[in-house]
Amino acid sequence: MTDDRTRIDRRQALAGAATVGLGLPLLAACGSAGGDGSTGSGSSGGSGGSGTSGADLGPTSDIPVGGGTVFADQKVVVTQPQQGDIRAFSAICTHQGCPVSKVSDGSIVCPCHGSMFSIEDGSVQGGPAPSPLPKVQVTVKGGKISLA
Repeated sequence: MTDDRTRIDRRQALAGAATVGLGLPLLAACGSAGGDGSTGSGSSGGSGGSGTSGADLGPTSDIPVGGGTVFADQKVVVTQPQQGDIRAFSAICTHQGCPVSKVSDGSIVCPCHGSMFSIEDGSVQGGPAPSPLPKVQVTVKGGKISLA
């Protein structure tokens, strides 16, 4: 004899499958855009999960003082808040994973929803981004910038 309280009917099984099918993509969308969640600190911290270790990004003279340059292929933005102070951040916005497009007026700008980040520390200055851009470790040697 079967106990009816332990059986599920077809309608309940389909409802459960639909719930799981809809829920998994929503949970995935809640993840952070940094991937591994690690952070670094400019020229002395860990990697933010962007770029290729050792990749040459070019001379420091190509990074404008008070601004920065986006290296789309390496997914890194390099800034120079003050002369000789080179910093690097992930070029992937923490809002929905769009790549940032430019550095303007002391801010790193994401074109997708208007998030703006500080060239000093990657902190959110405006827009919907929930967290700062992760720092990326770079080295400066002989006037050349490379991913560490």
